[in-house]
Amino acid sequence: MKKSLFLTALLMSLMFILAACGGNGESEEETSEEASTEESTDEESAEAEGTEDESASNENGLAVTGDVNEEDDQIVGEGSSTVFPILNVLVEDFNAEYGIPVELGGNGTGSGFSALIDGSAQFANASRPIAEEEEQQLEDAGVEVTEMLIATDGLTVAVNEENDFVDSLTFDELNTIYSGEASSWSDVREDFPDEPITAYGPDQSHGTHDFFNEEVMDEEGVEAELIQDTNQVVSSVVGDPNSIGFFGYAFYLENQDTLKAVPIQGPDDEEAVEPTNENVMTFEYPLSRPLYSYVSNEALENNETLHTFFEFIVVNSTGAAEAVGYVPLEADAQQEQYDKLPNTES
Repeated sequence: MKKSLFLTALLMSLMFILAACGGNGESEEETSEEASTEESTDEESAEAEGTEDESASNENGLAVTGDVNEEDDQIVGEGSSTVFPILNVLVEDFNAEYGIPVELGGNGTGSGFSALIDGSAQFANASRPIAEEEEQQLEDAGVEVTEMLIATDGLTVAVNEENDFVDSLTFDELNTIYSGEASSWSDVREDFPDEPITAYGPDQSHGTHDFFNEEVMDEEGVEAELIQDTNQVVSSVVGDPNSIGFFGYAFYLENQDTLKAVPIQGPDDEEAVEPTNENVMTFEYPLSRPLYSYVSNEALENNETLHTFFEFIVVNSTGAAEAVGYVPLEADAQQEQYDKLPNTES
């Protein structure tokens, strides 16, 4: 009897010990799982913070620090058809991120400055620097502006894709064509065929026209079929085998399957240079030029949304330039533009 009671007590003790050990093991597993979960949560939070930091700034460390205010006046910009493609990308991205539409026109550099002068726009896009006459008109209107460099373009001279004889042109030859002196290609160069030549270009409302007139024509005027819509200049060259035209590099890239870009030899060049991203960036291509946006200082100070929009432009200009085929600013130039904005100097 005593032996039976002893065995029973022993078995109960062993069961109690085993139960206790099992409980401790389960507790340790739960503790380990909880610690693992906390560690994972911390890592996810760190990753999320890293993602937020990355999206808030670009590769050069520049960030959009401002906010938008729905009570601000609507943002309106006008100007260069050459600058329009890159600004349009930025306008669409800004609207997608902030839900704020921007009214953007592309009727030419001259139109942009006119709108800035009469107050119908807060910024003007330009494919040439502002002229002294325009500066005076802005001063008379009491409008002070800041010049913002957006990207670099290479004004491209192109012929029809069927043209198999023009492999390059000099400034003098371009001058012969666009002064009206040449009625046939043989008037441009003796070994060119005796075929009629038709020259096209954007009209006087465009900075592209002004730049070409200044750089190639010595400001003596451009004699050609001048068209307000740059897309129609392109389509005219595409549709005319004996034609030649000039426009922004992005217009060429968009239609390069149906156009032939002409390498250009500048007055100081020993050989002709093709319009490529690298040649435009280094300004080896003789018709390289900066692209600008001129923004009202008063509007930048008083319209929080406009200020934020221009921060957005500078921070995201690299990707937008590459998207439409222009050459983006280098890091130092981008930083310089960012520091021009009120309250963003770093």
